[in-house]
Amino acid sequence: MSAVTLVVSPTDGPDDTAALGVLAELGYSAADLVAVIGKTEGNGCVNDFSRTLAAAAWEPRLPASAVTVFSGGTEGVLSPHVNLFVRDETRHEGFDRGLVAAAGRTRVLSPAELGRTAQVDAVTETVGKLVAELGVSTGDVHFVLVKCPLLTSAKIAALRAAGREPVSGDTYESMGRSRAASSLGIAVALGECDRAAALAALSGEAEVSSARASASAGAELDDCHVLVVAESTAAANPLRALHGELTDAIDLASVTALLDEVERQGGRVRQVFAKAEADPSGSVRGLRHTMLTDSDVNSTRHARAAVGGLLAALKGDGAVYVSGGAEHQGRSGGGSITVIYELPSRGGEAT
Repeated sequence: MSAVTLVVSPTDGPDDTAALGVLAELGYSAADLVAVIGKTEGNGCVNDFSRTLAAAAWEPRLPASAVTVFSGGTEGVLSPHVNLFVRDETRHEGFDRGLVAAAGRTRVLSPAELGRTAQVDAVTETVGKLVAELGVSTGDVHFVLVKCPLLTSAKIAALRAAGREPVSGDTYESMGRSRAASSLGIAVALGECDRAAALAALSGEAEVSSARASASAGAELDDCHVLVVAESTAAANPLRALHGELTDAIDLASVTALLDEVERQGGRVRQVFAKAEADPSGSVRGLRHTMLTDSDVNSTRHARAAVGGLLAALKGDGAVYVSGGAEHQGRSGGGSITVIYELPSRGGEAT
């Protein structure tokens, strides 16, 4: 079990690791990192090299047990930043529970497995192991983040040369297929559906979603990086989490309901993690949107900007984590959302 704290630090570029200096000032080191979750200023699509650059800069500095997840795309008012989940076993007086986190990786997935049953099963297995490692129930889990691979043109060509057909011949579509498989694996691991329902959803024959799943895809890895965040009575710190679902990209009510609960508890929002997508129906609250028909800008970029503006206004700054493409991550046309917040000190000395 790893009790954690959260450090949010702005970045000047994808290769900026200055947050390590912030850690040192707070009394931590890179060895204490459980995960680095970042927003980088690329396009968030197949050829987003900002993710690769960020991973190349951070991963040599991290312990082998830590994972990185870099989500490209800081459109609109979204600001590039990193979220550092830092191991901190300090027991704070007056608290009888706290935030915990565990990170891991699936086995390497072959290109032929992406977006298919094997990916669902691999994510299910890894999430299950991490939940067990934390010693919590699935009901204590508020957030599961997965970074998964995508198909490049070279991988698609190699598969076809070997007489095998990929899940998609379109590299951009492969991102969505990979996110879908990962999200369904999370849903199975958390008991939100059984494996049969997940595989039916994967083939488009059923509706399954998880309000706690967040998946993004990139070309910078060939396995899935997984982070599980939960609350546990084995920890004693002031951090807590709430999760929910956006019904659409302008769902102010669902966000404010979460923030009102934080305020009711006297807490302070530390970070908001959300998924966003262009409603596949082509409309939002009965009015046509053009996110899916814009030939110049990918729909995920539109969605990140829209939801990012909403959340930044409510949080009070643009360093919010909004990831595009919400297949099976919350309601269709909306997305999952998790708020991490801090309760006020209850006196006494930390030990």
